[in-house]
Amino acid sequence: MANFDTASKKTAEISPKDFVDLCFGFETIDITDIELIQPEQPTVDMRQADVVITAEIGGRQVIVHFEFQTTDSSETDMPLRMAGYIIRLIETYGLEVYSNVIYLRPDAGRRDPGQFVQDIAEHEVLTRYKVFRLIEMDGQSILEAKPMGLLPFTPLMKRPIDIGAEAWLRRCVQTADSMNVENKTTYLGTLAVLGSLVYESEMILNVISEETMERSSIAEHFAAEALQQGIEQGIEQGIEQGIEQGIEQGARERALKDILEVLTLRLKPYAATIFKPTLETIADLDRLAQLHRAAILAETLDDFAQALTENGN
Repeated sequence: MANFDTASKKTAEISPKDFVDLCFGFETIDITDIELIQPEQPTVDMRQADVVITAEIGGRQVIVHFEFQTTDSSETDMPLRMAGYIIRLIETYGLEVYSNVIYLRPDAGRRDPGQFVQDIAEHEVLTRYKVFRLIEMDGQSILEAKPMGLLPFTPLMKRPIDIGAEAWLRRCVQTADSMNVENKTTYLGTLAVLGSLVYESEMILNVISEETMERSSIAEHFAAEALQQGIEQGIEQGIEQGIEQGIEQGARERALKDILEVLTLRLKPYAATIFKPTLETIADLDRLAQLHRAAILAETLDDFAQALTENGN
């Protein structure tokens, strides 16, 4: 889901103020000094928190935090994850933290209670956060307000009951295309990537082609996103495979060392030299375990040699 996460984070880079406004319900309050904390800043682990924004609200400096979830959390319950984010952000900054989670898919987040509770007498813990399910947000209101950072999400929001899916997508694209944004291709590409959660990519490209001049550029954007996702998945798979191979190799080397030590101690000092070349050709860990037991039981070099040749070694 890395491409959806990346696309979501890009929207915060476009206009962090829109996310602060969303957190506070678009209320007319005094919000100033808004700053998105960038990944390269060492004061926060951005691998853990998707979007962290500092802002001054009513004269108080606060932290506004957002997590993006494409689906329901499959590893750690979202309430527990959010509690961890909140506590770490408070510890890092010593400021009030306003945490939020945005669920992208229409079927995600239905069971998120918006709080973590530990109900133990005299050891109670309660942390709360806001839950935004895009499918429950009034998309037309967002289109009318035109918050630049939120418009790419509108294809995923609740549409008016009298408008079909394709017509709604078209309206979202038209509104996004009307915005005076620095990089229109990237902006519409972000909308296209997010929209592909509920729309076919070909439909998105067709609508963009008819409503804007950006079809070829957006197609390239899709291709780049797909390539990047493939690269990320390949790296991740490579790392996992490397770890597995490293563990297996380490276990094999340890098993071989154990056999050679037993041969040296129980039989002759030169026994390890005799059998090492053959033992080094054996990759199967179960077979090495059998030979370790055989080395322990062997009374002579011939005993171990016989055990070694039983399965063709």
